[in-house]
Order: sequence, then structure tokens, then C-alpha cells
Amino acid sequence: MNTSRRPSPPGDVTPMETRAFDAVAIGASAGGIDALNVLLPALPASFGIAVLIVTHVPPHSPSCLAETLGYRCVLSVTEPDAGEPVLPGRVYLAPPGYHMLVDDDRTIALSIDSSVRYSRPSIDVLFESAAHVYRERLLGILLSGANDDGAHGLEVIRAMGGFTWVQDPETAVSSQMPRAAIARGAADEVLSPTQMARRLAGLPPHTRTMT
Repeated sequence: MNTSRRPSPPGDVTPMETRAFDAVAIGASAGGIDALNVLLPALPASFGIAVLIVTHVPPHSPSCLAETLGYRCVLSVTEPDAGEPVLPGRVYLAPPGYHMLVDDDRTIALSIDSSVRYSRPSIDVLFESAAHVYRERLLGILLSGANDDGAHGLEVIRAMGGFTWVQDPETAVSSQMPRAAIARGAADEVLSPTQMARRLAGLPPHTRTMT
């Protein structure tokens, strides 16, 4: 399968292969769990980057998703509490019914503000907050889904100097979310989950010291 790359914006001279990331923010909706089950098991124990995930889940029922994904991933997968520090090599999954954000001090914030794009948690909310904290050291990934949540957030990540991947719509169970991001020019690269998994596993495991 071919890889699609969008030209970098003016002033962006740092290629993906030479970047160091502090965080990876992932958004998934309908069909996205299948892709997460490809991405997360590929991450090695030495993966020194924080992973923040929003999935669209029913807001009023307990979720076993963190436990389910944790069985397939060597990294710790948790639904964080508000105020919890975002640490390298850990996977943070937004709890049902709460927006998950990253505060300026790199701790988790949880919000019950109104739904965004009909969703709480919202992918856009996570992407925008993480973009302002991590800037060029953020990788945003948008997976399968049946609406356009996350497309604007990817635009913000890119505008702040971060890098963005979008799942190839041909590999998505629901292609609306990836297609919306691609149509807005928010994708640096369009990749299959298998390609993403391979590239993630090969990222350099170094991050800045937490302050």
C-alpha cells in the first residue's frame, strides 16, 4: 500500500525521521479499536513517550477498554485521575463521559463540559490541549470513525509544529473521520495501522525531562 505524504508547511524543516516526541495523541471512534489493537501491541517496553487516547464510548456505562487494551500492551494502560502527571512510556485512556486534556504543567485534566462534535470525550479537545503543551514534540494520530471529530484538532497540532498521521480510509471500518481530516489538509501522512505500528515502534525512546 502506498504512503501518502502532505508537503510540510512553510518553516517546518524537521522531518519525521529525526524528530523526538514527548507525547502521542490518538483519536478513535467506530472501528478505531481494531486499529488500536494493532498499534498498542507494537510498542516496546522501552517506548519512552506518553500515549494519550480518546475513544468515543458510551458515557454512562463502565468501560473495560483500558483493561482489554492492557492485556495486549506491555505498557501500563490506565484511565487517569485529574491531576495525574503525564509520564513517558504510559498509556492514558480518557474515561467515559469526561473530556481529557493536558494542562500546562503536563498533568491530566478531566472536564464534564458540553459535548464537542456530539462527543464527550472529544478527540478535538484532547488534540488541541496537547498541541499547545507539546507543540513540535507531539504526534497526532486519527483513526477510523464515523464523524469529523479530530479533524480540527489535527489542524491545530500541525499549526503548532507537531506531526500528524491519519489512517488510510481504505483500511478503516468507518472512513468518515479519516476522510474529513484529509479533506482539511490536516494529514502529514496517510498510513495503514500496520504502517503506523511499525513506525511507532521505531521512534527514538528519548524525551525531555519532566518539570
